[in-house]
Amino acid sequence: MDRLLIGWIAAAVVFAVIEAATAQILTLWFCIGSIGAILANVCGASVTVQVIVFVAVSVLTLVIARPYLRRFTRTKVQPTNLDMCVGQPALVTETIDNLAETGQAKIRGNLWTARSADGSVIEQGKTVTVVRIEGVKLIVSPAKE
Repeated sequence: MDRLLIGWIAAAVVFAVIEAATAQILTLWFCIGSIGAILANVCGASVTVQVIVFVAVSVLTLVIARPYLRRFTRTKVQPTNLDMCVGQPALVTETIDNLAETGQAKIRGNLWTARSADGSVIEQGKTVTVVRIEGVKLIVSPAKE
């Protein structure tokens, strides 16, 4: 058995082990490309042809199979009641100052820790718009008047 064949077999095994360990459909394409190179080696192809087969099969399987596999592996994002807060107005109940790490805002009757999206200080009593939610913090910007 020649060294190049052993190298392609080792590459296929390594890519398969990485794929099994990560389960991210990350190296599957290279494992299949290695198998193509193994077949090219067994058929007596030159090193250049084996490398071309490896690259071509890897790219083709990536381009053809990935969109179909993504449908089955994509996790669905389930919107929650919190998502309805984004874009809504909130009342600043404690001055928001990102540098001092202070600030609270009230939205829908709930008091939240709040931070300014652009880093500006927002005074107590002002109305803000919720830009996004990061963990347990509202990221807000001053409301357009």
